[in-house]
Amino acid sequence: MSQSNGREAGRSPGQERQRGTVTLRRGAITSGTADQRLLDSRGRGDWKSKDAWRALRILSEFVEGFDTLADLPPAVSVFGSARSGPDSVECRLAEQLGGALARAGYAVITGGGPGVMEAANRGASEAGGLSVGLGIELPFEQGINEWVELPIDFRYFFARKTMFVKYAQAFVVLPGGFGTMDELFEALTLVQTGKVTRFPVVLMGAAYWRGLLDWLRDTMAATGKIGPVDLDLICLTDDVNEAVRHIVAAEALLSAEQEAVRAEAVARTGADQQAAAEQAAEQPRDHN
Repeated sequence: MSQSNGREAGRSPGQERQRGTVTLRRGAITSGTADQRLLDSRGRGDWKSKDAWRALRILSEFVEGFDTLADLPPAVSVFGSARSGPDSVECRLAEQLGGALARAGYAVITGGGPGVMEAANRGASEAGGLSVGLGIELPFEQGINEWVELPIDFRYFFARKTMFVKYAQAFVVLPGGFGTMDELFEALTLVQTGKVTRFPVVLMGAAYWRGLLDWLRDTMAATGKIGPVDLDLICLTDDVNEAVRHIVAAEALLSAEQEAVRAEAVARTGADQQAAAEQAAEQPRDHN
């Protein structure tokens, strides 16, 4: 039965879901996600007919992300729970962090959602910095928060994850759930294995992370699953200024190391050229 305003019950005007660049509203919203359909091994019958098109869609997400973020200034990816309330300790910390990063010249990249992400985006935006949100299609409504100035919506987690890493000089991780843990350990794995140029990983919210860090040290490192030096990949602090200083110092150190490598390569090339010239000069000349 229709309501007096002509809309069907249960279909409120604000109900919507983002699917890549497409916005679905009310009755057009379907169950499941693109990731779920792609990774469902029970749908093998669709592989030959549909996966080729999915590959093009996946490629388009990478192209869209690369093209949109290519001119991004130095940036920091900030992760944390979408469920945290605006008055929570972590949201207040995230807002202060976003502002401090913006004042230090960094863009702030988040998942674009509510909670900690929205707080970090708000802090950056209010401080005059660039606030970026990388949204994702989820089974429940979320959407890009209002403080994001440069939003991109993704269907596929792995395309979105690439953007978080490729365009960030550092990761800052605040209290969160499975998704936050996923980003944290992926970042640590990429740094540990040398898959990305070394960059800092900062944990904020010391009380929240203490149990995890104790387990990493007393169980994982103690049994040889990671090396003691791997624990040095993490900087733990509740001081926003210390977090920003750590990021700035790490970037300066990396720049200095890269400059030293370039200078050494130039010097080596010059020495090789000089040696070649001297060797050529010592060769006997043909006077005929």
